[in-house]
Amino acid sequence: MPKERKLRYAMVGGGNGAFIGAVHRKAMALDDQFEWVAGALSSTPERARVSGADLGLADARNHGCWQDLLNDELRRSPEERIDLVSIVTPNDLHYPVALAFVEAGFHVVCDKPLVHTSAQADALVAAVQRSGTVFGVSYNYTGYPMVREARELVRSGALGQVCKITVQYHQGWLSKPVEANDRKALWRMDPARSGSTGAMGDIGSHAENLAATVTGMQPAWLCADLASFGAGRQLDDDAQLLLRYANGARGVIMASQVAAGLENDLRLQVSGTLGTLEWHQENPNQLIHSPLDGPRRILTRGAPWLSAAALRAGRLPAGHPEAFIEAFANVYLGVAADIRARASGQTADPLAADYPQVADGARGVRFIEKVVESAASERKWTALD
Repeated sequence: MPKERKLRYAMVGGGNGAFIGAVHRKAMALDDQFEWVAGALSSTPERARVSGADLGLADARNHGCWQDLLNDELRRSPEERIDLVSIVTPNDLHYPVALAFVEAGFHVVCDKPLVHTSAQADALVAAVQRSGTVFGVSYNYTGYPMVREARELVRSGALGQVCKITVQYHQGWLSKPVEANDRKALWRMDPARSGSTGAMGDIGSHAENLAATVTGMQPAWLCADLASFGAGRQLDDDAQLLLRYANGARGVIMASQVAAGLENDLRLQVSGTLGTLEWHQENPNQLIHSPLDGPRRILTRGAPWLSAAALRAGRLPAGHPEAFIEAFANVYLGVAADIRARASGQTADPLAADYPQVADGARGVRFIEKVVESAASERKWTALD
C-alpha cells in the first residue's frame, strides 16, 4: 500500500443529526489520512439513504443497511474496496457489525463500550487475532496530549509508587426526563440497546479506561453502587465505585449524568508517594503536577519539554487551544499508522500506533459486568477475575 494513498473508509451509523458520527468524520478528515467513500448511516433503509445523500455519498455506495454495505465492498476490487469501517451505532449493533467486518478481513474502529457481554468481547478479540486486522476503540480521551503526558510521567516514576486514583465524570443532561424528545437519551436508557448499564457504560467506561491508560494499572476488587434518579428509568444514571489494586493502591470512580448544571466534567487525579497529577477535560491543555518536595507546576500543551508522546499528539504551537476533535483524530492517527505498517509487512512504531485496541475494549466490558454484579450484591467487595 503506497504510504501517500488515503485510507478509504465506510461508516455504519452516524447519519443526519448524529453528534458522534459527525465528530468521527471531522476527526478523520483532520490529518488527511482518510477518505470517506461508503456508508450505511441509519437503522432504517430510507433514513440511511437520505442521510448518505445529504452528506455527499455516491449513490452506488450509499446503503440502506450494513449487510448491504459489507456485501458490496466484498464484491469490489482491492483497488476500490474500503480499508476500514468506523462503527458509530448504538451499542447493540457493535458486536454483529464489528464481527462481520473483522471476519471479512476489514480493519475496524468501534465506539465504546465495545459490546454488551464479556462472551461477545472474547469472541471479538479471538476474531481479531485470527484475522490479523487492526481494531481500534474510540476512547477518545486517551488522545489528549496532556493525558499522554500524564501517562509518561507515571511511567517515568515521577510520582513514585501510585497509591490513589480518582476519576470523576459528571454531566447534567439527564437531570430532566428528556427521553421523549431525545433519541440518544432514549436508546441509552433502553437495556436492549444500551446493555446492562446506563451512565456506567456510557461515560463510566471512559473513566475506567482513562485510569487504566494513565497508570497502567487495573483494579483487583471493586465495590459499586448504581442508582437511577430519573423516574421510570430502567438503567442507572449515576454510579460510584471504590477500587482496590493488587499493590495496595486505592481508587474511586464517580460517573453521573444527573449532576444538574454540569456539562462534561471529566477529572483525573493520580497520587503517588512522590507527588500528584491533576487533569480536567474542560481545561484540557493543562496538566498540574504537584511534587512532594518542590513547587506545583502547570504543564501546558505544546511546551518543548514535554514527552515525545505528548508532543506528537499536538498540532499547533503552544498557547493555541486544541481539544475534543483533535483527541479523536489522534486515535485515528494511531490506527492509520498501524494499518500502513502492517500493509508493508512491518511492526508499527509504538509511538505512532498509540491508540486503544480491542483488548482495551474487552477489558472495559468485563469491568462493567463486574460493576453491575457488585451493585446487585450484598458483598462488600467483588473480585475482578
